[in-house]
Amino acid sequence: MNQLLTEMDGAGGKKNLFFIGATNRPDILDEALIRPGRLDQLIYIPLPDKPSRLSVFKANLRKSPIAPNVSMDFCADMTENFTGADITELCQRACKAAIRECIAAEEDRRRLAADAGEDAEMDENVEDPVPVITRRHFEEAFAAARRSVNTHDLHKFEEFRKKFDPVYAKKSAGD
Repeated sequence: MNQLLTEMDGAGGKKNLFFIGATNRPDILDEALIRPGRLDQLIYIPLPDKPSRLSVFKANLRKSPIAPNVSMDFCADMTENFTGADITELCQRACKAAIRECIAAEEDRRRLAADAGEDAEMDENVEDPVPVITRRHFEEAFAAARRSVNTHDLHKFEEFRKKFDPVYAKKSAGD
């Protein structure tokens, strides 16, 4: 910590130099680090709102084939208080569920072909058994979904914001 503070103080004479820090544990920051002249500006970045969550879903799934009955809008509604990383994990789980189903279907096809005495090699005319990520895959992903930021953490962030952002403290006191 002392080395970081020394470096920041030594850079004080340089123009156009900014130090930016990010944390999800503002409650354990050393007061010396956030005093005026150092990291003195607080920019609170809240959890994503619905349009932002929708954008995260679209960005994560832009190259993935999604069934028409999967509503990204509904998924965004279901992920209130999720972080972008939580939504990314959920999308990855849905994709992996579809891949697992596809692999199982291919194994079944090969086993049936072998039982029938046919050549079980990849036939290019065989249709993909799971061509899209379906609603069922998302339901499976939602069953295992978890929020990484709980209500207690959100309350701590709110208290930190009130303490170190005077404009926000005045505004929230007036509500």
